[in-house]
Amino acid sequence: MATIGYWNIIEIAAILSKALPMREHQSATPFDLASQHSRYLQRLHTASPMLVSTETALAQQPYDKAAMQAFIAEQPAVTDEVGLKRLLRTLRKHVMARIILRDISGLANLNEVVSSVTSLAEISVEQAVKHHAHWLHPQFGEPIGDETGTPQQLIVVGMGKLGGGELNVSSDIDLIFVYPEDGTTNGPRKLSNHEFFTRLGRLIIATLHEPTADGFVFRVDMRLRPYGDSGPLVSSFAMLEEYLHTQGREWERYAWLKGRALTGDAEGLWALVKPFVYRKYLDYSAYASMRSLHGQIRREVARRDMAENIKLGPGGIREIEFIAQVFQLIRGGRERGLQLRSTRAVLAWLGQHKLLPHHATHELLDAYTFLRNLEHRLQYLDDAQTQTLPTQAEDRLQIAHSMGFDGLGAFEKTLQRHRSRVTNHFEHVFTAPQDEGEHPLDDLWQDDEYSEQHTAKLAELGYHEPDTVKQLLGQMKSSSRYRQIPERSRRRLDALLPPIIEVAAGMPNPDDTLSRMIRLLDTILRRESYLALLSEHPQTLKRLASLYSASPWVSDYLTRHPILLDELLDARLLYAAPDWPQARERLAAELDAVAGDAEQQMDMLRHFQHTHLFRLVAQDLAGLLPLETLSDHLSDLADLILAEVLRCCWLALPGKHRDMPRFAIIGYGKLGGKELGYASDLDLIFLYEDDHDSAGENYAKLARRIGTWLSTSTAAGMLYEIDLRLRPNGESGLMVTSIEGFADYQHGHAWVWEHQALTRARYCAGDVAVGEQFETIRQHVLMQHRDLATLRQEVYAMRHKMLENRLGSREGFDLKHGRGGIIDVEFIVQYLVLAYSAAHPKLTGNKGNIALLGFAADAGLLPADQALAAQQEYREYRRLQHAQRLDGRKRYIVDETAIEPHIATVMAVWCTVFGQP
Repeated sequence: MATIGYWNIIEIAAILSKALPMREHQSATPFDLASQHSRYLQRLHTASPMLVSTETALAQQPYDKAAMQAFIAEQPAVTDEVGLKRLLRTLRKHVMARIILRDISGLANLNEVVSSVTSLAEISVEQAVKHHAHWLHPQFGEPIGDETGTPQQLIVVGMGKLGGGELNVSSDIDLIFVYPEDGTTNGPRKLSNHEFFTRLGRLIIATLHEPTADGFVFRVDMRLRPYGDSGPLVSSFAMLEEYLHTQGREWERYAWLKGRALTGDAEGLWALVKPFVYRKYLDYSAYASMRSLHGQIRREVARRDMAENIKLGPGGIREIEFIAQVFQLIRGGRERGLQLRSTRAVLAWLGQHKLLPHHATHELLDAYTFLRNLEHRLQYLDDAQTQTLPTQAEDRLQIAHSMGFDGLGAFEKTLQRHRSRVTNHFEHVFTAPQDEGEHPLDDLWQDDEYSEQHTAKLAELGYHEPDTVKQLLGQMKSSSRYRQIPERSRRRLDALLPPIIEVAAGMPNPDDTLSRMIRLLDTILRRESYLALLSEHPQTLKRLASLYSASPWVSDYLTRHPILLDELLDARLLYAAPDWPQARERLAAELDAVAGDAEQQMDMLRHFQHTHLFRLVAQDLAGLLPLETLSDHLSDLADLILAEVLRCCWLALPGKHRDMPRFAIIGYGKLGGKELGYASDLDLIFLYEDDHDSAGENYAKLARRIGTWLSTSTAAGMLYEIDLRLRPNGESGLMVTSIEGFADYQHGHAWVWEHQALTRARYCAGDVAVGEQFETIRQHVLMQHRDLATLRQEVYAMRHKMLENRLGSREGFDLKHGRGGIIDVEFIVQYLVLAYSAAHPKLTGNKGNIALLGFAADAGLLPADQALAAQQEYREYRRLQHAQRLDGRKRYIVDETAIEPHIATVMAVWCTVFGQP
C-alpha cells in the first residue's frame, strides 16, 4: 500500500514537470525531434546509421534490463577483453540512442530514463565481473576464505546515483570493491585473496572506463572507498568494518545511504554497513555535519563561479538530495521505511508520513524531476558529464526548446522558480539556530564563584529559592558526568543551560520545573543527539518546560524515555487526534519488516506505545481531551498493542497447528470498561475455540509469550503490567480456557464477585468469532434471574470484606478504596446490572459506569436525582484520581474534609440501593 502511494506521488510529479514537445513537432518522428537537440545522436547516426535506424524503429518500446540481456544473448560469445569491451560499448550506444529518442519525443518519463541507465550499469558490471573472474581462474584458481573454506566472490558496491537506481545518462559510476574473507586462491599460481580481487578490480575498471575506438561504457570513480585514492583498491569485510567504526566520517555515512551491492553477498555487506549508516537512536547531530558539508560545496561553487550548475549550485539537485538524506540519517535507524536509496522515494515517504508538509514534498518532487530532465538534456547535447547551463545563446535556446518551451524567457523563469523553491525548503530544514552571542544569563551557569548578584538575578527571574537553584546548577557543573563528556557535547550543553533557566523561570513553579529539566539533561548528557535536538530546535524548550512544569509524572516519563523529545518538534503531530486504524497499519508494516527478530519487534512496540501515550499526555495537559475521551484513546491504544503482540507471537510460535489462531484476549477492569489511565495495568483472560489436539498446548505457549512481550522490561522500557487472576479458578486455573470451559465455569462455578467483574469485560483482540461467543456468554450470565435479597447480601459482604482487608489511611481519604469512594459507585452499578438485566437487557451493555447509571435511572431502578449525583461524583473522583496520577502520586489520597460532601452523596445512593450503610 505504502509503495503504491509514494510511486503515485512520484508519477504525478513527473507528469506535472515533464515538459511536452512543442506542438509544431507533434507529427515529426522521434528521430526528427531528438536529432534537433542532440549532437551526440547526430554523430552516432553518421557513424552508425543502421544502429540509429534500428533504435528509431523500436522507439515505441523502452530499453529495459530484459531487452539489454536479450541483446547480449544474441551476440557472438565473448572470448577476450577486446570482445567484451566492444560488446558493452555497442550496447551502450543502442541504449543511449533509444533513451534520447524516447525522452525528447515525450515517450519516456524520468523514471524510465534513470532506470534504463542504471540497468545498463548493472549489466555492464555483472558482465565484467563474470568474464574477468572466469578468465583469471585457470591461472590462479578461485579465492578461498580462511574462515569458512568456501569460494569468495567480489562484491561490487554501487554508490551515489547508481546505488539509488537514479543514474543520469552521461554519469560516471562510483564503485567500491569488497570481498568477505581473506585467504588464498587454490590454483596453479597462488595469490592472496586481496591480490586476486585487486587484479580483478583493475580489469573491471579498465573494461568499463578506458576509451577505445568504440568509446567507453562508464567513467569509474573509486574515491569513495576506505582511505580514498590512497587506500587499497579492495577491502575485506574485516577491513571495511574496522575502517567504518574507527575512521568513518559523517560524509561517508551520507555516501553509504545509497550503497548497494551489484554482485556478491549483498546481505552480508548490508549487515556490516547498516549499523554505521543507521543509528538506533534519533541522530540530530546529522544536521551539523550535513550543514558543514553543504557549506563546503557552496564555497567551492562560489570559488569556481558555478552558479549555473543545476546540480551543485543554489537550489540545485544536491540540495534536494540533502533534504531527503538528512531525514534518513536522523530517523532511518528507527523508521525502517526511510531505509530507501531513491531520492524521490524518500521524499514521497516523508510527505506521506507528514515529516515534510504536503506542499513541500510536491514542490521538491516537481523541482527534482524538472532539474533531472534538464540535466539529461544538457548531457544529450554532446554526451558530456555536465550539469552546467551552456553559455552560448544558441545552445541555451536549444535546451529551452528541448524542455518544451517556445522561448528562453519562459524556460529561465520556470527554472528560477524551481530553484527558489528548493532553496526555500532547504533553508527551512537546515537553517542553523540563530547565534545571538552571549546569553544574558550565561553568568548563572558559567561563573564558578557564587555571588549575591546571582541570587538577586534568580529572584528577579521569579525563582522562589534562588540559593537552592544556584546550588543545583553548581552541582551539575562540578559533576564528573559533566566533566567527562566530549567537548562538542559540553559546548552544546553550555549553550542550552541559560535559555533553559530563562524558560523555566516563566513557568508557575520555576524551581520545580528547572529541577526536573536538569534531571533530563543529566540523563541525556552522554547522548549528543538529544542535546543536538534541543540545540537545533530551541523552540522546543518552551514546550518542554510547559510539560515539565505541569506534571512530575510526565517529566519522569519523558526523562525515562528521552527518545520522545522528538515528538516536541512538530505541534501538528503532537496535538493531532489519533487515527488508530492508520497507526496500526503502519505499525504492522514495521513489525513485519523485522519478522523473526523478536527483540527488535518488542522494542518497536514499546517505542510506538510510548510515542502515542506521550501525544495523548500532551493533548491532555493542553486541555484538548475530556477524561472520558482520553480513557477511550488509552484503551484503543492498548487494544491495538494487544492485537499486534498476539499476531507477532503467533507468527513466530514453533509447531503451530493453523495459520490464524482461534484465540481471543478479553479485557476486564479498567481495560474492559474503557476507563484506562496512564499507568493502569491490564486485567486479561485468554479464550479459545479450537478442537485440534494441539490447541490447548499451543495456546498456552501463546499466552505465555504474550505475557512476556507485554511485561518484560527491555532497553526501550515496558508495555504494560498484566494481571491474569480473573481467569476461571484464578491463579490455580489454566492460563487459557476453551470457550466451552469458560461458559461452563461462569454458569455453574463462578462466584458472584466474578459475575460482578464480568460487567466490565469485553473482547479486545484476536479472533472475532471467539470474541462474539464470549459476548453471548457474558450477556446470558448477566441476564440470569437472581434472588435480589441474596444478591444484595453477597455484594454487601464482598464490599465489607474488601474494607476489612485494607487498612485505613491516616493521611486522608482513599479515592478508590475509601467508603463512599470509587469502588462503592462501581459496586452500585454492578449490583444493578446483575439484579435487573433480565428485565432490562440494556444494562448488559459495556458502556461504562456513568452511562449505566443513566440507564438505571431511565428504567426506574434509581431515582433520577441520585443517578445524576452519582454520575457527577464518579466523574469528580476520576478527575481527582487523574490529577494525582499526573502529580506523580501512586496512592490516591485526598483531604477527607474537602471530600465529605461527595462521600455523603455516594453513601446516600448506596443506602437507596442496598438498604443499609
